Amino acid sequence: MILNIIPGEMKTTSVPILNFENIHLSFGGIAALLGVSFKVWPKEVLSIIGPNGAGKTCLLNCINGFYKPQKGNILFQGQDVTHVPCHKRAEMGIARTFQNLAIYSGLSTIDNILTGRHIFMKSNTLSCGIWYRLAQKEEVRHRARVEEIIDFLEIEAIRNHMVGSLPYGLRKRVELARALSLEPQLLLLDEPMAGMNLEEKEDMARFFLDVNERMGVTLMLIEHDMGVVMDISDRIVVLDFGKKIAEGLPKEIRKDPKVIKAYLMDESIS
Repeated sequence: MILNIIPGEMKTTSVPILNFENIHLSFGGIAALLGVSFKVWPKEVLSIIGPNGAGKTCLLNCINGFYKPQKGNILFQGQDVTHVPCHKRAEMGIARTFQNLAIYSGLSTIDNILTGRHIFMKSNTLSCGIWYRLAQKEEVRHRARVEEIIDFLEIEAIRNHMVGSLPYGLRKRVELARALSLEPQLLLLDEPMAGMNLEEKEDMARFFLDVNERMGVTLMLIEHDMGVVMDISDRIVVLDFGKKIAEGLPKEIRKDPKVIKAYLMDESIS
């Protein structure tokens, strides 16, 4: 198996991979984000936490282009992507998983993952239809990459299963595999462990760390399980009612009075 393994590299450099600058987002008279700013550094794990309705998913939607903020700028690797369409951001290296599963339940695992390779496919409909040499070589190349991801996430046994028939935890893993098939530099994860049991969460946390450390992918994670957040995060950003109320290391966030009052008072963070 050949993967883009980058061992022993620093997780931070002098140049952030993402600048989220003074972002304002509202829907009619309802403000979702109010002047939120932060930076994401290459190869780090940044978690976004906060109460329900704090604006966490809206924040991710702004980064991958689903929402267009009314004010502020989003820079990805130094380029202003504030008004760049979603598909262009995917081509630039931003991938996403969703709080609610967004996969093709009627397709097999391998076919679901192959859909993530579409940004790399150059063959047109005609060459694919007549199975021309270029299309053949491209198919072999993309399937080889998909098999690497299948091995990496340990889902060999379900490669040909219909995704709709799989347990919830495995479907979540298939969605992660599809996101990785885009070969992202920044991976956005919206509550990827919601609804999982303890064993499934432990598996997913291990895979996230492997993706981060072995593939060198920067992770942004929305998660309500504070045990997971505190264990795997390099830094944490806290939102409340659309505003950033704290940012720092897990040990700092754990003790921040504003965070405790807004969110952690009823959460187990031991």
